[in-house]
Amino acid sequence: MTPLIAADLLQRSLTVVLTVGGPLLLAALIVGVVISLMQAVTQVQEQSLTFIPKLVVVAVVFVAALPWMLRAMVEFTVGMLQSLPQAAR
Repeated sequence: MTPLIAADLLQRSLTVVLTVGGPLLLAALIVGVVISLMQAVTQVQEQSLTFIPKLVVVAVVFVAALPWMLRAMVEFTVGMLQSLPQAAR
């Protein structure tokens, strides 16, 4: 495996990881900021108030995006398996 092939593999892997995980992280970030702003305005500092809404929103986004996420991961895996002979040289 040449360094060029390894760098390409790393780039494609990171792209898929960020693409698949990005919506979940973005949803958690947005909910966390909104809840934190509401806590700052109302001066309620309860830690469980941030955890439960984030968990629910991330679960909903996960279920909604699951078909797309699976398709992206399967396409990546198939591409990697098809490029194995080239990488093994």
